[in-house]
Amino acid sequence: MQSDSPKDVDDSFLAGKLLVATPSIGDPRFDRSVILMCDHSAEHAMGIVLNKPIDGLNLPELLEQLEIDGAQDAADLPVLLGGPVDRDRGFVVHTPDFNTAESTLPIGPGLCLTATKDVLEAIASPRPPRHSLVALGYAGWGGGQLEDELAANAWLVTDPEPGLIFDTLNSAKWERALDQLGVTPEHLSVLAGHA
Repeated sequence: MQSDSPKDVDDSFLAGKLLVATPSIGDPRFDRSVILMCDHSAEHAMGIVLNKPIDGLNLPELLEQLEIDGAQDAADLPVLLGGPVDRDRGFVVHTPDFNTAESTLPIGPGLCLTATKDVLEAIASPRPPRHSLVALGYAGWGGGQLEDELAANAWLVTDPEPGLIFDTLNSAKWERALDQLGVTPEHLSVLAGHA
């Protein structure tokens, strides 16, 4: 029996949650990944990898390539590889102080996703969103695929924490997400050895 209650829908899907890769992931593209889930339904799932910087590409360089005014004044942050799908398409995870009704998707408390040029222009402006990260590409799953991976213990699920998403060094996000779950990397290795 299906319910039209938004609460029931929200509880059964993972939009707004973090996926934390375990050693059981079996896919080197997602080794030690932390993914912010942006959309999840019975038909598909979509998220942004939060901790895989693209070598040799920072935010000012990307903005300059896109001919965004003020590119040289943007924060010197890495551009992330958001996942293996649509790697030439940009996605920005940001705080809700930037919002356009037509293109901003709320994904959880204090978190939004926008994939249009206007958010990049805002980032390069004197009044950027309080926090943002820019990624090229996304992680995508077909209907039931993510559920199968969860059943195979490829991912742990936790709530997003703004400090983890925006303030933590990319190299430390996976361990910080595990710490938030009360799990150590050593514990995961032992579990993987007994799977």
